Amino acid sequence: MDQNPGSYVFLTTVDPATRNGVVSGWITNEKGSGVLFSKSNNNLVEINAQLDYGHFRIPIGKSDTSETLVVGYFDDARLGEEEFANTIAKQNQIKLRERSAVYCTWYSEKNSGAGSEASSIEIANFIDKNLKKFGMGVVQIDDQWQDGGKYNGPTRAFDRVRTEPLTNIVVKGKPETDLPANYPNGMKKTTQGIAAAGLSAGIWWMPFARNHQDPEYKDRQDWFAYRTNGKPYETNWGGTSLDLTNPQVQNHVAQVARTLQGWGFNYFKMDGLWTGTVTEQIYINDGYKNDSIGNCKPLFNPFIPQIQAFRNGLRLIRKTTDGKVFLSGCCVSQNMRSFGASIGLVDAMRIGPDFNADGQSIRTGAIRASRLYFLNGRIWWNDPDPSMLREAGVSAADSASKGIGSLTRAQLLPSFVALSGQFFLSSDWLPDLPQERIEIMKRCMASHTGVARPVDAFSKSLPSIWIASDAKTGTERNVIGLYNWELTPQTIQCTTEWAGLKGKSGYYAFDFWNNKPINDISGIISATLPTESCKVIAVRAKTNHPVVVSTSQHITQGMIDLLKEDWNTNVLSGESKLIADDPYEIRIAGLNDGGNWKAKTAMIIGENKGVSIEILPSSETGWLRVRIQSKESQMVKWQIKFNK
Repeated sequence: MDQNPGSYVFLTTVDPATRNGVVSGWITNEKGSGVLFSKSNNNLVEINAQLDYGHFRIPIGKSDTSETLVVGYFDDARLGEEEFANTIAKQNQIKLRERSAVYCTWYSEKNSGAGSEASSIEIANFIDKNLKKFGMGVVQIDDQWQDGGKYNGPTRAFDRVRTEPLTNIVVKGKPETDLPANYPNGMKKTTQGIAAAGLSAGIWWMPFARNHQDPEYKDRQDWFAYRTNGKPYETNWGGTSLDLTNPQVQNHVAQVARTLQGWGFNYFKMDGLWTGTVTEQIYINDGYKNDSIGNCKPLFNPFIPQIQAFRNGLRLIRKTTDGKVFLSGCCVSQNMRSFGASIGLVDAMRIGPDFNADGQSIRTGAIRASRLYFLNGRIWWNDPDPSMLREAGVSAADSASKGIGSLTRAQLLPSFVALSGQFFLSSDWLPDLPQERIEIMKRCMASHTGVARPVDAFSKSLPSIWIASDAKTGTERNVIGLYNWELTPQTIQCTTEWAGLKGKSGYYAFDFWNNKPINDISGIISATLPTESCKVIAVRAKTNHPVVVSTSQHITQGMIDLLKEDWNTNVLSGESKLIADDPYEIRIAGLNDGGNWKAKTAMIIGENKGVSIEILPSSETGWLRVRIQSKESQMVKWQIKFNK
């Protein structure tokens, strides 16, 4: 605790051996940026809370309320962190938007950056044919589609790209800006192609920064924030911070948002958000770093602090788009001032830097997503950046830093994202991806609605054991994820009680990726895993009759697709959500418990055309597999009769 640099928004102080601890945090960040520090004092932990405002002026004779700090002691600090997130959600009246998996063009080994009109429509058609029914619903175009001068990082003329190709058009005495070469027919043509594939179109932009050097701003220099030395507030890569308290700037930001939405984009990836807080870029930023907040002149409206101006900017975008655009923030690691300041105003947030920006490869996003797991599904959807599935060697330049070698390594990050319930993104050129890797995506893209927790959250910076649980259907389902993030084989283990399993008689267990039952688990969960690999194990408390332990559709093995399960007088029945032309397998255990159970018949109940069901031959003692196939995506009711 005496080596902690400081933490933004919250601080958990905990004994890893017991999970007992104190959770402290700011549930509001309306005008000030809340941070916390810890140190050792007379063998005790001392926690210090601090509010950073930059410029904060209160009119004479007026008063103001500071941000709100909460402190709680918990037997399990994970539950404390989750309660902290619930409290923030209540304070901000957060109602999460539904999300689907996203294809992002940025990292693609082919058609990277912003891609092109042709490649964007090609990828949309591929997703429509192969992946849409498994949960992918957005094609997001990244940086390099926009116009503007090249001065410091990306170009930033987000409103000068024409919607459609025009001929002999003159605007204000000058020919209209040329269309970008990669989008020769304008952006609307591309969004129409994406929409025709039944997908949403997404666009990357930087809402709160422009280049003050661009000629169009020659007579608009009052649109920008300024340093105390009188120079425009420019940061590396970030460009020049807009003064979000200036009404003309507010109109401009609203107009750009309105233009992008008008082109057909209903998903915004908003990068460089920290520029709206008028602070330094200190990428990569996880722990507290002094960014000299306030090293700027007061804003156009001197009574609005920087954090408040930033939040007003996000509110403006949401209001302008009538709440119909999914807002994804990117990224808090550029400067963590945007972390607390974005809460309640974005639907998703990139909680870490770009993939491998810190040299951690597939661990980059997982580290931050684990530390902030309790925000996911409560405050926003945690975006750990795309899961890379490509084979090593596809791109010589990228293979070392971005390539995925073995199939088991390719399973690791998608399995983590799926089991922990975080935001799934892809950035591989999917038409060239081997079918076995497309198969990984199919089993990981959809999102469960259960509760996922890291078991060893306070023992490791990157937990190796997770449990996901869901009992909403009336049947408790638990899935254990074991993750070896290391470059050497590791034995990963814990007790079932520490993992969160309370059953006394032991558990049936099914290994999803290896597609086989494993020995019943009793007392200890343990596995030795190869380098950078994982095991995803469905477990079900042992009983005296057949029960469903696993299904084949998704790695959560029943949480998403198995909506009902009943046992009544030698009959096991259920209701499942099927995907068209995707063979659906039910894995049943307990045939040797409470009797020697033999499957007699399997049938579909009700009128379901194009659906077949069969009991598969099996040599797995005590287990039974049943396969259902459907030509359409639909709900089906099934029934299996047993004899003793």
